[in-house]
Parts: sequence; C-alpha cells; structure tokens
Amino acid sequence: MQSGIYVGISSQIALERRLNTIADNMANMNTAGFRATEVKFDEVMSSTRNENNAKVAFVTQGNDYLSTRNGQMQNTGNALDFAIKGDAWFAIDTPAGQVLTRDGRFTMLETGQLVSLMGHAVLDAGGAPIQLNRAGGPPTVGADGQIVQDGQQVGSIGLFTADISEGFIRADNSGVIPADEPQPIVDNFNVAVVQGYVEGSNVNGISEMTQLIQVNRAFEGISSLMRDTEGAFGEAIKTLGSGR
Repeated sequence: MQSGIYVGISSQIALERRLNTIADNMANMNTAGFRATEVKFDEVMSSTRNENNAKVAFVTQGNDYLSTRNGQMQNTGNALDFAIKGDAWFAIDTPAGQVLTRDGRFTMLETGQLVSLMGHAVLDAGGAPIQLNRAGGPPTVGADGQIVQDGQQVGSIGLFTADISEGFIRADNSGVIPADEPQPIVDNFNVAVVQGYVEGSNVNGISEMTQLIQVNRAFEGISSLMRDTEGAFGEAIKTLGSGR
C-alpha cells in the first residue's frame, strides 16, 4: 500500500511543477517575444515491487523546454523594432552574460549604440555591440540583418541559434541563457529579420486555461486516492494490531 502513496506524492510534485509553469506562461501572455515553458515528464520504474509483485512506476519531476511556436507579429512602423521569422534569437550583452531573446524592441543611445529596452547592447554575429550614427538618417535593415544608414552599411544584427533542450535559465527581455553555447546563423534562408514589427508572446491563453483545469482536477483526484490508501493502510494496521 505504501508504494501507492509514494506514486501519488511523485505525481503531486510533477503536477505542482506544471502548475508553476502554467502560472508563469499566463503572466506573460502579453510579453513581447516570450516563449512558453512546457514540461516533459518521464516514467521511472522502481527496483521494488508492490504486493502483486509488479514493478512500481513513478513520475519524474519533469524537464522544462520552450515552445518553438512563433508569436504573432505586430506592425509598429518603428525603424528600431524587429522581429525574427523562423527559429533564431537576437543576442544582447548583459551583466549576467550573453542573453538570447526574441524581444526586438530596440532603441538607440546618445552615443549611437543599439540597445534593448533594458539598456543592454545588441550584438552582431561576431558578438560585438552595434554602433549606429546618431546624427544620420533612419537605418534600414534587410532580411539578413544588414544595417544600412545614409546609403552605407554600418553593421549587422546578429541572429543566433542554441540547443535549448540542453537546459536554460530565464532572463530579462523575455530572454534565456542557454546551457549550450549560442552559435551565429550564417546563410540560413529559413531565418530572417523583419523591420518595423514586434513578435508577441506565443502563449495560447485558451490552451493554458484548459491545462490549468486538467492539472487541478488531476491533483484533486490523486489527493482523494491517497486519502483512501492511507485509510485502508490504517485499517489494516488496526486489524493486525488486534490480532484478528
């Protein structure tokens, strides 16, 4: 009977983790460039067996991964707003190191440096900050990220890729710090920079609400099952103790 309680506890831990990711996703439904967090759970077979001599299966705490769905592009008309078509990231230089983000709402400092809304330098494919001419005309950016100002190429917005499945940490600007080393993208026609647009969050509110209801019901069902198991276990102890 105890194995049933342990299985129930493992399930509750997994459901709690999923509940936390759903809450985070819902809170960022309107966050530019945000990519929803999903959780993958695996079944683990215990070396022990239950009273029917069957192996007991537990649920792992789960591994986080990011949804790769693109968010909806919103036309802003701002020359310093950018979105990415395809599976790639912008890179910004922060005190925590290089951060990958899909939030392309950039601005220009008095020095002409291109920065994120948080004031972090936007990087080119070589990992260097991008410098524009503050006194020049509005920049024009092509699909390959090349920046032209007053008819002259002045820089290039870097696009990067990384294996997020290897692990990541959330950061500001809808960013992530991947465990895998980011690599610049070169000559990939499936990826492009779109000027004058911002990508919205890829969180599907209806889907998240549905999952929230399912998780709550599953948690309640497991809690009820565990109470029944504990009750049966207690009755068994009483029966054994009375010598009947």
